Amino acid sequence: MYLNNTPLAMLTVGQFLELLHSRDEISKPIKEVSDYTDKKYVYGLKGIRETFNVSHATAQKYKNTILKDAIIQNGRKIIVDVEKALELFSAKGGTYEK
Repeated sequence: MYLNNTPLAMLTVGQFLELLHSRDEISKPIKEVSDYTDKKYVYGLKGIRETFNVSHATAQKYKNTILKDAIIQNGRKIIVDVEKALELFSAKGGTYEK
């Protein structure tokens, strides 16, 4: 085993590969980070249009009504959580009512 203060440049290629293959403790934090990046977001009305395959006017209506809880808006910036938007849309029966 190598000491924590061993310079990486002092390892042989074999020792470095062994270190990479025995990184069980190192890979755990990577998995935790990937849990946070699994969410998918789309941006703006264009993202809503492409996700639901609707016109600009319909995307605006969806944004203001059905998808309201799935949207974060700061000024002109619109961020849509796609998973939540699809849940809200299907809960509404997949149709828009005024």
